[in-house]
Amino acid sequence: MSVSVLYMSMSLDGYIAGPNDDPSNPGGDDFMRLHDWFEFGPAGESGLPPGRPSGPAGQLVDEIQATGAVLAGRRTVEQVDHWGGDHHGVPIFVPSHRPPGPSVANYPRVTYVSGGIASAMAQAKAAAGDRNVLVHGAYTAQGALEAGVLDELQISQVPVLFGRGRQLFDMLPARIELEIVRVIDTPQATHIRYRVCR
Repeated sequence: MSVSVLYMSMSLDGYIAGPNDDPSNPGGDDFMRLHDWFEFGPAGESGLPPGRPSGPAGQLVDEIQATGAVLAGRRTVEQVDHWGGDHHGVPIFVPSHRPPGPSVANYPRVTYVSGGIASAMAQAKAAAGDRNVLVHGAYTAQGALEAGVLDELQISQVPVLFGRGRQLFDMLPARIELEIVRVIDTPQATHIRYRVCR
């Protein structure tokens, strides 16, 4: 059965993007600091592919690569031009009250869903089959939590304090209880997997 999982890297003080986050500066100032653990760049002596950390954090990258569908907020997808229509080679669903821009016509894997977050998640889970749905975006994550359609959170907590930028959970409507199901501790980040308690 498909599970919806939010994957986000976050500073210790709760920021997922730095200051000045806009289309000309996606993720804001110093955004890549939150993803240093991901080891972007050429394969090293280990022979690992670019972007796959060695050791336990590599398990997270394997999980991301094994996703069956992506559900992401409009702001997120438009800042990266829908990843060129290809995010892990799987369908991308975008909950939105407005029709998509013209560039989406070039991306057959991208579907804008006007029926709300629950409808978008249902479509993403149907497309994912028995694989998980990867969720991106702060606003989308908060909406999915409020609608009761986000199952798990995989937070990579990076040992840095941003002080300002875009926070992940700044507009939750109510308290939400979580259960810790896994912790992977590395020098670059502490990766905590939570299950949403219902």
